[in-house]
Amino acid sequence: MIVSLRPLPRAVTQPLSILLLVGWVVVMAMLINRSYLQASSSLATDLARYGSAAVWHGVYYRGEKIGFTVSQTVPKDDGFELEEDGRLQMSLLGATTAATIRTTAHVDKSFALRAFEFSLDPGTGPVEVRGRIDGLRLTLETKTPSGSRTEVRELAEPPALSQNISRRLANGGLVPGAKHQWTVFDPATLRNSKVNVEVGKRELVRGAGAAPIPAFRVEMEFAGLRTSSWITDTGEVVREESPLGLITVRESADNARAMAVSRRMQVDLLSASAVEPRMKAPIAEPRDVRLMRIRIGGADLSLLDLDGGAQRLRGDILELRDPQAMKAGRGDPDIARYLAPEAFLESDAPEIIAEADKAVRGITGTRDRAERLTRYVNALLDKKPTVSLPSAREVLRTKVGDCNEHTALYVAMARALGIPARIAVGLVYIHGAFYYHAWPEVYIDETGAGSLGLGAQGLWLPVDPTLNEFPADATHLRLARGGLDKQTVILPLMGKLTLDVLDVELAPNTTPILVGKQPLDLGSLAIPIPTRESACCACRK
Repeated sequence: MIVSLRPLPRAVTQPLSILLLVGWVVVMAMLINRSYLQASSSLATDLARYGSAAVWHGVYYRGEKIGFTVSQTVPKDDGFELEEDGRLQMSLLGATTAATIRTTAHVDKSFALRAFEFSLDPGTGPVEVRGRIDGLRLTLETKTPSGSRTEVRELAEPPALSQNISRRLANGGLVPGAKHQWTVFDPATLRNSKVNVEVGKRELVRGAGAAPIPAFRVEMEFAGLRTSSWITDTGEVVREESPLGLITVRESADNARAMAVSRRMQVDLLSASAVEPRMKAPIAEPRDVRLMRIRIGGADLSLLDLDGGAQRLRGDILELRDPQAMKAGRGDPDIARYLAPEAFLESDAPEIIAEADKAVRGITGTRDRAERLTRYVNALLDKKPTVSLPSAREVLRTKVGDCNEHTALYVAMARALGIPARIAVGLVYIHGAFYYHAWPEVYIDETGAGSLGLGAQGLWLPVDPTLNEFPADATHLRLARGGLDKQTVILPLMGKLTLDVLDVELAPNTTPILVGKQPLDLGSLAIPIPTRESACCACRK
């Protein structure tokens, strides 16, 4: 499911960016847990390192408690360690799950980042990202229960983590009217991005206690989203608010760890992330759609990857055509990059190679192998919403996941077979609304001349192993494609994007659009595979 940064509150920036971009949890498939969160013995052990000076925050979504974070700054001989732990407990379409997040940043006396450790554990074992900075060289190690890999990157400028931004501001940067721009490293996408900071006036802001606290209002912009924070002279964050409805509030340790969720929150937050189009009537069967014309509003279209393949953008009108009708064109000279292994797309792992070979045994031809792989991945994974970084090796180990897990495994296995593949992220139509979703695009060489051969003809074909579709149907509306770093473009769209369906053409002699049919309540669906309803990121088996 696609959900990690600075678009969300700082105290849960990294965890929730991952839930938004990778797990799609907060914005796509999150129901708040009905139970009361108790500190188990293991939880108490994990949090034992935090002393009396630690700062606790409650995490709220639209006024309801979903978790907590705790952080502290530990002086060292050569600088400081910034430690932060977080717990988010929720029910994903009725399945209770909890995520454990831990970040440690090692900084010098001026709070410049030198090394960090980040981990996310969805309950099946932690995925860890470690980084060490030597000048402008960043050495990254990603580790999962399935193994580890290391890479070295050269940076244009020294990076920071979001955890130490407030401390850097307190170190001489909290001046009303001051503006700053820093490079922030995001463990969710393993990329550097710019964060713009503007310091406002000092205000009195109320935390969980009765007495208001003087703090500077600080506006931060990251990936197109603005977050308001109230930061004290010492760098403590009293309160933060995100346009996505997330709020963190400083609280006592006992209050922060307690989560008594009211029955008022028994709503499917799926609807909060859905884009309900304005259209004459809902579509009965998306596979019957041959063409859709949609007017897109509420977004800077120049930042999106809307034009190309089965999509055509003219002004603010997007035309979606059935990928079954796509024709091969001039070969893509850049496809070699989509054959290489990447972090979390471990196409060179022996187990990925072996499983890919098993999936297409006896099948020849790129198109036929790509289709067999689609069916194989769909049948291999148990359809469940997850809170994880979708490492292909981990997906193969656990055989559980939603659209991100299906997509990561498919892309890695396709590359292992020598078939170029990449990730697409966008929206898919289900029961009267468009929901955020991820799927692969696979390159089909139609000439046999070789993907880079002279006169090669090929096409990037969207497929959907989650929905068991080859190719994907015409209601897949692509917003971005590439790696996780490209998917940040969707964050500013949530709650703002508008879609007007102007025209729908169906295949001849198929079920017509059902006039007056109302969207179904996806929160109560329990439809077995391989129906569309059970396999999407927004639905549950």
